[in-house]
Amino acid sequence: MAFYDSASFERDRAIGYLLRVCSQHGMAQLDRAFADEDLTAMHWATMLSIALDRDATCAIVARDMAYDKGAMSRMIDVLEARGLVRRERNSDDRRCNNLTLTPEGAALTERCRLIALALWNEWLEGWSDEEVTLFIAQLQRLHRTMEAAGPCAA
Repeated sequence: MAFYDSASFERDRAIGYLLRVCSQHGMAQLDRAFADEDLTAMHWATMLSIALDRDATCAIVARDMAYDKGAMSRMIDVLEARGLVRRERNSDDRRCNNLTLTPEGAALTERCRLIALALWNEWLEGWSDEEVTLFIAQLQRLHRTMEAAGPCAA
């Protein structure tokens, strides 16, 4: 039996709406939290993705973040111009550039990671460890389900 139907649909119970609004609020709050570092939440998320993936390329980071490859390439251009990211030719495939953080980029990524963790803990204040663990597990399950469905055929 389907959970949603047109008769009982309410915006404040729609998972798409709630995920989008939470994401937008979260990114805006991270933007403000990173303002002193002159970094946006998307810049930081990109740099974090590079830091966590030893084989990072523009395409891999774009896929990891569900972001357009062209827009990601432009974001990497900005981060590279600021001296935070470095492109290096892949020795196995000369058409491909591996991405790494510069020492300055790695330090900035870590400073912002600590800011983000503090903000996330603030959002979850009053939640029990069990509630947070269950929430994360449910989001991971939804993520796997959505990934398995594949890209939209629009």
